[in-house]
Amino acid sequence: MAISYEWDVNTVDVYPTKEGQTDVIYNVHWRINATDTQVDAEGNPYTASIYGTKNLDTSDLSNFIDFNSVTSEEVQGWVESAMGEEEVQSLKDGLDTNITGQINPTSKTKTLVG
Repeated sequence: MAISYEWDVNTVDVYPTKEGQTDVIYNVHWRINATDTQVDAEGNPYTASIYGTKNLDTSDLSNFIDFNSVTSEEVQGWVESAMGEEEVQSLKDGLDTNITGQINPTSKTKTLVG
């Protein structure tokens, strides 16, 4: 079982103008997709995802990057920094638990016949 994580941080909220800057990113809509190398009976990898939003500190714009030049990697870094290592690890642990539960379910839902 080897799980990889992919961030999607492409949707953001911006202030149209702030302190003389345009399109200042202040909130990020993020999603983390986890994919395991282990596959199910149909050959599909086990997957899980989680999503949310994270407000960014915009009180200091001295290192402002123009919106058209910002990369997803930079935004992901801002989000991870704003969350902190513990929160990021907790999210990944939750995704791992979800995938483990898919592989080794502790409960099943069945329908009675008749």
